[in-house]
This record gives sequence, C-alpha cells and structure tokens, in this order.
Amino acid sequence: MQIGRFRIGMRTAKTALSVMLCILLYHFLDRGQPMIAALAAVFALRQDLTTTVRFAKSRVLGNTLGGLVGILYHVLQQQFHDNFFIELFILPLLVAGLIIFSDGIDNNSGIISSIATMLLITLTVSSNETVIVAFDRVLDTFIGTFVAITLNYIIRPPKPEEEKELQEDLDVLKEKETALKQNLNEIQKQIKEEEKKKID
Repeated sequence: MQIGRFRIGMRTAKTALSVMLCILLYHFLDRGQPMIAALAAVFALRQDLTTTVRFAKSRVLGNTLGGLVGILYHVLQQQFHDNFFIELFILPLLVAGLIIFSDGIDNNSGIISSIATMLLITLTVSSNETVIVAFDRVLDTFIGTFVAITLNYIIRPPKPEEEKELQEDLDVLKEKETALKQNLNEIQKQIKEEEKKKID
C-alpha cells in the first residue's frame, strides 16, 4: 500500500505483527519483558523464509557465543575478586576476540548481537545470576526468531510485492558492487604508483 512517498509493505506489517505476537506470548507465559524476543524477531524477519532462517541462525549463534563469553568473563572476575583491571583490560580483549572468532566462522551478521549479549551479561548482571541470564537471553532469541520464521512461513507476500522487495535487494547489491569496484580500482592505482616509485 502506497501513501504518497510512504509505502506500507508486507515486511513492515509482518515486523509489527511479530512484535505484537512476542508481547502477547510473554504476557500469557508471564515470562517478563519481551524486549529481547521482540528485537530478535525484528532483526530476523526478512523478505522471505530462506533469508529469515539465515538471519535467525546468525542471531541465535551470536547470542549463544556472547552468553558463553559473558560466563567466561564472570568466572575470571571471581578468580580475581572483581578486580577493576580485569574489566578495563580483559573485557575489550573479549570484545575483540568475539569479533575475530565470529568473522572466522563467517558469522559477521551475528557480531553485534554477540557483543550486545556479552556486554549485557558482563556489565549488568551479578556473577551468581550469570548462567541463568545467559540461558534466558538465548531462549528469548529463540522465541523471537521462531515468531519471525513462523510468520514468514504463514504469511507470504503477493507476487508483485515479493518481486518489488527482490528488486530493492538487487539495487542495494548493485550499489555495493559499484562501490567495491571503485575501491578495487583505487587500490590497483595505488599499487601501480608504488611500483613506479620503486622503479624510479
């Protein structure tokens, strides 16, 4: 549906619906705040089921890694009696380690969620609650991503809407491809200039 310059697409409607379902689910289960589940649903929900499943896997893996690293940090803090220098030096190293590891296993889209989970656990949770909070965080992510996957399975966009979304994705990819080509040309130009300087 188009209103002037503003478009209300199927993905927008499904995203809003997924948040509503997370709120309802948490209300009836009396599970507390649905924030993590709602965020997971929003991040996971994409234009089609295949992409949604891929993003969901990435987010769940990221949160699991972040939870495990958060637990590791609290174990270290207990060994060193909550030393400030552990927080100051080890926590940034763990952030870097998560980024490197996530990149190494090709889970780049899960990096932000893994770091967010780790920081949530390390900076806001007491050490005696660490494992429970880490488990809850991952479970909340499962719930939110399950809602997103289920919605994308049940509600499929009409063909014109699906084609429009795919075209938008293709346009974004073309822009990125153009930017990459420009960067590659600049790098090749710099290499040639460096080689010329060496010869001269």
